[in-house]
Parts: sequence; structure tokens; C-alpha cells
Amino acid sequence: MESDLAQAINTLKSKKWVDLTHTFGPNSPHFAAFDDAEFKTLFDHDDGFFAQNFSFSGQYGTHIDAPIHFVRDQRYVHELGLKELILPLIVIDKVEAIEKDPNFTLSVEDVLVFEESNGKIEPHTFVALRTDWSQRWPNKEAFNNQDEEGNNQIPGWGIEALKFLFEERQIKAVGHETFDTDSSVEYQKNGALLGEYYVLEQDTFQVELLANLDQVPAKGAYIANFVPKPENASGFPVRSFAILP
Repeated sequence: MESDLAQAINTLKSKKWVDLTHTFGPNSPHFAAFDDAEFKTLFDHDDGFFAQNFSFSGQYGTHIDAPIHFVRDQRYVHELGLKELILPLIVIDKVEAIEKDPNFTLSVEDVLVFEESNGKIEPHTFVALRTDWSQRWPNKEAFNNQDEEGNNQIPGWGIEALKFLFEERQIKAVGHETFDTDSSVEYQKNGALLGEYYVLEQDTFQVELLANLDQVPAKGAYIANFVPKPENASGFPVRSFAILP
């Protein structure tokens, strides 16, 4: 007879799994302040084995941000608990609004409209903002989407919506398909990434540059975020995926 654990694993494997992670390389889009990644071959099969050296910022490709990324004296990646990295997944779809306005900023009203159709957002969930911005990958120009003055036009979260989700709905973490938590217009208006600071100030993590949220339902799935354990890292590339109901 199968153990409870074996039954649970077999049940999970019988479900559809969706990879939420971009494959990244030296030419991938990334936050403007960071250098391109560098991949170097150290040894090839003519030497007897294939080995490489990788150089990239912690916030590169689909990645996880630990609280310390923005907030002093907070947790590093290696201090995140295993169980907190697997959460019920909520996906708020705002693709239609973003097609009309690439500077879209999620509001509290947008959250309430979502709940009218999908029910109240439950506590301890991971809420992802679907924008389909990930479909621009790996085109850097399309990802930055700059106007004539060189300003990025990229959608994102509004600070009031984030406060509502964390304080009123008691969610656990957030994720999005873009470089930053805040929309570009919010960053330009505030001169700082207030939304990103706020999220990480909650002593939790976020995942940036998610992919394939168009393949995940609004509710019912779970997200898992597998990440290496570098010492005292503020962030690191992550393998995120969804298990569908």
C-alpha cells in the first residue's frame, strides 16, 4: 500500500504543471543598472568534462527578491523558509487594460473588481499580476518600451493596492512579469520604488519577471519557487512553476 506521502506526490504529478520561469542568458532583458550576464566555458569535453562560469546580478532573469534587497537588517535568500516558498496562487489578469495603456497601475478598485468575479482573495496567498509583458521576452527594446523621451512605459502595482492586499487581505507574497514592482509612471512620480520597498518591508519575498501566467487560472493553482541557497544573497534566479488544480 502506498504511503500518504507517495499518494500526495503521485496526485501532484498527475496535475498539469506550468513553468513560470524564463530561460536567461547574456542577452536577456534586465534592470538597467545591472550589467549583462556573462557565461564562460572553463572546460569543454575535449578537456574531459564540460564546466562553465556564470556572472550575473542576483536580480537577473526570473528571480526572487528577499526582504534584505530593500530593507536593512532583514532576511536573506538563504533564510527564507522552504514552506513559505510554496503558496496558493492568485492571478489578477489586467492584460486588456494594459493593451490600452502600457503605464497601467493596479489600484484597489481593480482588486475589488477581480473579487466580484472570483471571490475574496484568501489570506496567505501569492498574488501575481498578469500583464503578458513576459511575451516580449527576450526583446530588450520591447521590454523597456521607452517613449520618445527615453522613459520606460511598463505596467505595475500601485502602492495602495499592495497595502490593501497585505493589510486587508493578509496575503503572503506577490509576483509580476516586469522588472519592478512599481509601474514606471509610479517610479517617475515618486522618484523611488515605494511599492517594492513596501512589499519587502513585510518580511516576505517577491518574484519578478514571471512567465506564462496566461496558462494559469485566476484561482486554484499553487506556485512553487525553487531557489539555490547562496550565502547572504539579496536575490537570486529562481525556478518558479505552477501546479494547476
